[in-house]
Amino acid sequence: MRQLRHFRFVGSRVVKTGVSVFLTAWLCTILGWPPVFAVITAIVTIEPTVTDSIRKGMVRFPASAIGSAYAVLFIALFGNSAITYALAAVFTITTCFKLKLHAGLLVATLTSVAMIEVIHTNLLISFFIRLGTTTIGIGVSTLVNFFILPPDYRKEIAGHVNHIGKQTAISIESIFHRIFKGDRKHLGKDSELLKDLEKEIQKTELLSRYQKQEAKLHPLVGHDKEKFNVIQEKLKILRLIHDHIDNLHHAPIEQLSWTDDERSLILSSVDLLTQVLHHPESYSKKRHQHFQNQIMEIFWEDNIEITSKKTKHPTKFPPELIILYELLSIYELVEQYFE
Repeated sequence: MRQLRHFRFVGSRVVKTGVSVFLTAWLCTILGWPPVFAVITAIVTIEPTVTDSIRKGMVRFPASAIGSAYAVLFIALFGNSAITYALAAVFTITTCFKLKLHAGLLVATLTSVAMIEVIHTNLLISFFIRLGTTTIGIGVSTLVNFFILPPDYRKEIAGHVNHIGKQTAISIESIFHRIFKGDRKHLGKDSELLKDLEKEIQKTELLSRYQKQEAKLHPLVGHDKEKFNVIQEKLKILRLIHDHIDNLHHAPIEQLSWTDDERSLILSSVDLLTQVLHHPESYSKKRHQHFQNQIMEIFWEDNIEITSKKTKHPTKFPPELIILYELLSIYELVEQYFE
């Protein structure tokens, strides 16, 4: 399923790039301008969102103008020689870097060195033609990105959120079973699970930002907007749950003082969490709150008992309270997740 979503995403970018290149080359041919520079610009201007295409296009235009200007200058001074290529590249990169035109640095440098090969007469006209081809490349690719298969990441975001929920369940189960076994040998395994989970959350947050940017130009309305907002909220909650799981991962696990009944109850509550995250349709608010209340009772009993023994943990929270606090926090967030 993830491969299918990836294929669709890549496929739309390929289609839009192909259309942009065709239209750009066609327009340049009609005008009698060399299309290669416009095509280069069109290819790099297809961005994940239309907003990015416009924003970066506004950077790439002056950057390309700088590259073209340096190409013309050094051709006039040194002709078509090795030193011309070197100086055009170095000065273009340096100037774009100093002016913070980072998004246009690559296309400007390519334009600069490519111009050296094709300019033979009338340097000033060649300079303005390059500005014209750059404008065509940026304009065409931005319009294609806006009208043809406009970026829509909602299905991909929803799929990632669903998968993150399942991976969250696996992480919770793994860490609590390690805690109750007092097993530090599998810390590395839990660390890898959490790293992979963090990467997927970050990727989904990035797609979410893309979709928000796209909504400025292609607004979501009615049910679509409401559904996207729900997915957004779920992603925020999963991020918070991940933070609490990470705290559990680093919690001390030696000499836990729970009774067998308390251990059994805590593990049952963990099993319930993993079940509902794996199978959201099995969520029952009544059952969820029942376990939450029982864990809360253990938390307050441990709090009273440990507080009375001040010499045991004089300067820090005992591990039992840390673990139960994190578990209760996750329970609260899971309840919000299903509301």
